Amino acid sequence: MRFSPLVNRLAGEAVDAWDIHTEALAARRRGDEVFVLSVGDPDFATPDAISEAAIAALRHGDTHYTEIPGRPTLRDAIAAHHGRISGQTVRRQNVIVVAGAQNGLYSVAQCLLGPGDEAITPEPMYLTYEASIRASGADLVRVPVSADMFRIDLQAMEAAISPRTRAIFFATPCNPTGVAMTLAELEGIAALARKHDLWVVADEVYAQIIFEGRHISIAALPGMAERTVTVSSLSKSHAMAGWRVGWVVGPEALIDHLDNLLLCVLYGVPGFVQEGALAALSLACDAAAQVRERYRRRRDLVIARLSAAPGLRVRRPEAGMFVLVDIRELGLSVRDFTWALFRETGVSVLDAEAFGPTAAGHVRLGFVLAEPQLEEACRRICTFCARVAAAAAVKVG
Repeated sequence: MRFSPLVNRLAGEAVDAWDIHTEALAARRRGDEVFVLSVGDPDFATPDAISEAAIAALRHGDTHYTEIPGRPTLRDAIAAHHGRISGQTVRRQNVIVVAGAQNGLYSVAQCLLGPGDEAITPEPMYLTYEASIRASGADLVRVPVSADMFRIDLQAMEAAISPRTRAIFFATPCNPTGVAMTLAELEGIAALARKHDLWVVADEVYAQIIFEGRHISIAALPGMAERTVTVSSLSKSHAMAGWRVGWVVGPEALIDHLDNLLLCVLYGVPGFVQEGALAALSLACDAAAQVRERYRRRRDLVIARLSAAPGLRVRRPEAGMFVLVDIRELGLSVRDFTWALFRETGVSVLDAEAFGPTAAGHVRLGFVLAEPQLEEACRRICTFCARVAAAAAVKVG
């Protein structure tokens, strides 16, 4: 028996990077003491008001099929929410509800790209971008960012554009780097998109978790609303990762095509989940602000503790729930570092090279545990690094 070529386009090294996280979860199920810092799923629960709205909907029998693009009330709320963040005027017809941002990115790629096309994206990039783009039959073209600050290189991006290029995909703020694009950077991308008649797909999942500065949406720039697709969700801003609810905002014609696609692959997000999302958007400012401040405290804790560890260089993120840590001075490969750290200390982190070659020599660590557990995880990382550095010094001596 044989499988479709699609299965190969969906696999690869980026998928393999999750092996250590899978092992960490298995160890936790066995009752082992582990500190899982390898995924963006925080320890704290969804706010009660959101959960209660979904529970009430369930109790009232909200278990039936729903409209494919999402309930009008939720689409209106998303349009208003996105308008506040981006400074745009957004209508219901420009919004479709999806099962999380990953589902949105995958679906958008299938509607915009086809065999022989190319999509370019700065890397490091989120792990599923490659599979989502390649599933359409298109090729992914990586554009390295600066290795010191992880800022985009507009000249390199323009050089990567070919007659086959159809879209630019990027995340701001970025997972895994925590970099939020500046107005000048977004204006540069917008100029390229207009010049070469390209789609822009903007992943803005972390838009409400910016610690310094403010979020800027490329769709709000002149001439960009008609060629920009924005993907976002409540997973990070409202601690709703497991709810699998997000949205796509874009031109009405694209939303119509997504409606047809999601009829086949999703058939509507559950009604009680949509009611929870509607409640979340009514709490948008307060809930997101509380989440942001919690991550800010955790970020500051991690940077303070790990900056003192021998052989580590910690890059201060502007946004999000992750930090990249440069381990190259320790003299270990990232694979050896991550697996030895996990086996000796129970702390799981992710090999950041899976996000792109620019992140080679780095690991990604999430601020996803309560502060006492995060403090202990950092202590164990520091102890591990001290041992590795001491062993290396003895070997050299």
